[in-house]
Amino acid sequence: MFNDDFLNGKVALVTGASRGIGHGIALALAEAGADVIVHYARKTSMAQSVVAEIQSMGRRAIAVKANFSEKEKIDAMIDHIQDIFGGVDIFVANAATGGFRSMLETSDKHWDWTMDVNARSILHCVQRLAPYMERRGWGRIVTVTSLGAIRAVPNYSAVGLSKAVVESLTRYLAVELAPMGILVNAISPGLVETDALSNMNVDIASTLEHVRRRNPTRRLVTPQDVGRVATFLCSDAAEMIVGQTLYVDGGFSILTDYFPELEHSLQFDMSVKERQHS
Repeated sequence: MFNDDFLNGKVALVTGASRGIGHGIALALAEAGADVIVHYARKTSMAQSVVAEIQSMGRRAIAVKANFSEKEKIDAMIDHIQDIFGGVDIFVANAATGGFRSMLETSDKHWDWTMDVNARSILHCVQRLAPYMERRGWGRIVTVTSLGAIRAVPNYSAVGLSKAVVESLTRYLAVELAPMGILVNAISPGLVETDALSNMNVDIASTLEHVRRRNPTRRLVTPQDVGRVATFLCSDAAEMIVGQTLYVDGGFSILTDYFPELEHSLQFDMSVKERQHS
């Protein structure tokens, strides 16, 4: 379908790439041949570690720091990137923020901060990056959203709202940019075990075990899973996938809680069959 180095000669900017999902996407793009710009917000040492991993593959890589709540910082970052690379061919909007609180406890400040970083910054980046892609007649934009965009996740409030905006923005950008050869899609990963979970007011171990047990694939999503899908969306094999949100969650999002007894019975039956075949 495509060669191992099918992204050779392409330059990718991955935001929030110093850890977790962004890290997985950055490495996957580098493995496919792309040079990668690693954006981060705070931890320089982590970003430089990712840069070193990418450079060890024989790819060019740099780390860039920017606070995505401020347009001036975004513009300065892109100016720096353009001075070095001329522009980027692939933009992966993964950076996100937001505290976990109920909707009624959400302040104007929290709302604005979350929307600015998670959604508005994507538009600011695309407005700056799209002209270069248009001149080259090729570009790929991948946004990263979450199930909270379409489901009411407890205390996810402003974050979930911002992810809904991201999915809608993805569709509007896709329609505008596709005639220029720039394809835009979103990825909605399932629960990934990253240090971001420490910000949630939950028992992490029991939450992970619940999702793992309930998932039809009986495992959690990994950053590598998401990275492979993001890389696929940058391939010519995906050129007719436009404006879509791809769920990478092992089937978790298609399940219902309406019939917990039936679901428990199904899981029991499956466990019996597994024992019978062991």
